[in-house]
Amino acid sequence: MTLVIAGDRSGVGKTTITLALLAALRQRGLAVQSFKVGPDYIDPMFHQFVTGRPCRNLDPVLTSEHYVQKCFSQHSQTSHSLIEGVMGLFDGAGGTDWGSTAHIARLLNLPILLVLDCASLSGSVAAIAHGFKTFDPRLKLAGLVLNRVGSDRHQAMLTEALAPLGLPILGVLRRQSAITIPDRHLGLVPTAELPDLRSLVDQLAYLGEACFDWQQLLPLLQTSQICPDQAISEPALPDLAGVRVAIAHDQAFSFYYPDNLDALADLGAELVSWSPLQDAGLPAGVQGLYLGGGFPEMFAPALAANLPARQSVRQALQAGLPTYAECGGLMYLCQQIETLEQESFPMVGVLPAQATMGQRLSLGYRQAIALRDTPLLSAGTGVWGHEFHRSQLLDRANAPIFTTTGFRAKSTPASALTWQPEGWQQHQVHASYIHLHWGDRLELPRRFLSHCRAYGKQVALTGLFNGCQ
Repeated sequence: MTLVIAGDRSGVGKTTITLALLAALRQRGLAVQSFKVGPDYIDPMFHQFVTGRPCRNLDPVLTSEHYVQKCFSQHSQTSHSLIEGVMGLFDGAGGTDWGSTAHIARLLNLPILLVLDCASLSGSVAAIAHGFKTFDPRLKLAGLVLNRVGSDRHQAMLTEALAPLGLPILGVLRRQSAITIPDRHLGLVPTAELPDLRSLVDQLAYLGEACFDWQQLLPLLQTSQICPDQAISEPALPDLAGVRVAIAHDQAFSFYYPDNLDALADLGAELVSWSPLQDAGLPAGVQGLYLGGGFPEMFAPALAANLPARQSVRQALQAGLPTYAECGGLMYLCQQIETLEQESFPMVGVLPAQATMGQRLSLGYRQAIALRDTPLLSAGTGVWGHEFHRSQLLDRANAPIFTTTGFRAKSTPASALTWQPEGWQQHQVHASYIHLHWGDRLELPRRFLSHCRAYGKQVALTGLFNGCQ
């Protein structure tokens, strides 16, 4: 069994509660697997820092209900497990229930631990808890966590008000001014930028041990069982084995779904980590490049200063290296990045565009249809993706990859949809603000690696031909 950590709304402390429970379980020497509902990248980094295991995203919008079940089943079989929800319990895509924490709890038939922010509540807490308990009778509330409780008297009032509901109080946390995780324009600051994170995790572990009813919690966190037909790994294909793909990974580029990297490796690819911040150029012999998202705007001076790396990438892409670039990766390939401080720094320059930071947030799921062939997609292919950025390109692509629209309810008429061009296709580059999850669409990494293999053969033949001159 696994617990789903949910909240009545965003900002109630789900991440702090989840990290405290994960840290306490690890301190007890237990293997722990975490999951995150939705398309988040940064919260899973904190999960992985605590557990030592990649956190898996459960998102039926980006994948499918079936994939969510398979992913959970495969990765929860040998450990205690926790799922951190998204926003409020019933908040899904486009104002619907689809993709909500409640949706995931129903799909996986799991109990919910509801976190309530009690900072400005006393008796009214019972009405809130009663509403969440009864709103959807298909859900099971295992208990409550009372967060930001002010005093013993405050706790006594809350407990008395909740007593008639019969919901166990499985955790009580007082207001914690000493435990804070810094944030900025796109959420929490990633783990790689927090040198004192280990000390924070130690504090969270102490909080987890001291503030929860472990006698009632542990039975809810026992190892889950897997059905033998639920494996989701993709067998390596002989013709793709050994294809070398460079993965940009450092403080500037760290937004990757583990399932995407697993898909490449399972198909036989050799993943080679490299740093646009620190390395002088691309690793030798790579046949493809994956530039994930991240915060290039925060490291623009250092990225600009690494001229050998920028030149290496530009030359490789102009020579036809198949490249998949998402959001931050797209920005890195532009002519320059203008930061929040309105300073401009040169980037790779393979795309004739400038990325500039602004205050407007582009956020949400996107339905996208490919307008042309790329190393990842063939024209006419439909995909679901997600955008989350405050930058924009000042120059519109003359060869956009997608036409896109936002998430819509099934009842929305087609005539009400607004479609916009998105992405940039240049050389063998697929560059877009849209993040894709490949878990349920393994034809995408297969196609990418096939292009990488063809490029590698072309380079080998060219080298052989040149050697005969």
